[in-house]
Amino acid sequence: MKISHALEKVLFQARWLLAPLYLGLVGVLVLVIYRFGVEFIKLVSHTFMGDGHDFVLDLLALLDLVLLANLILIVIFAGYENFVSRIDEAHESVDRPHWMGTIDFSGLKMKLIGSLVAISVIELLKDFISLNGVEEVGEGTVWRVAIHLVFVISGVLFAVMDFIGDRHKSEARILKKSELYKE
Repeated sequence: MKISHALEKVLFQARWLLAPLYLGLVGVLVLVIYRFGVEFIKLVSHTFMGDGHDFVLDLLALLDLVLLANLILIVIFAGYENFVSRIDEAHESVDRPHWMGTIDFSGLKMKLIGSLVAISVIELLKDFISLNGVEEVGEGTVWRVAIHLVFVISGVLFAVMDFIGDRHKSEARILKKSELYKE
């Protein structure tokens, strides 16, 4: 029994191996902020010297970066709380996001696929704006449409699987309650 207890303790403590990965994602957020600054300066220059077409493309690039940063933050918070440890600092803060601590792995998966769909939509929109009256759609755009459709179909399938799983859990709880009342 001592060996199994020691093994379980090592396995449980192994979750802390994920902590440096989440810290790395914080570093990625810093890089996203830098890219945002670069894109913002480009947007400002196109506002005064470029045409509206370039302005819209630059604005979409900023939106893309913001969505990406939001996605990274969701993964950091939800992943850390689900797999490593509760963030006590956040639970004591009035600024704590309402969803924090409530997103399980299934919810994280749905937020991830939703963010990927939103990001791919922005990329497609940038492609179509770049066409600017050109009749031919490039091979890259065709691939982006295909990838976007894969994201959408995956999201729908994840949602269906979660719905079925939740339904089975609810039915099992109802069945268990009815068995308790029979006794």
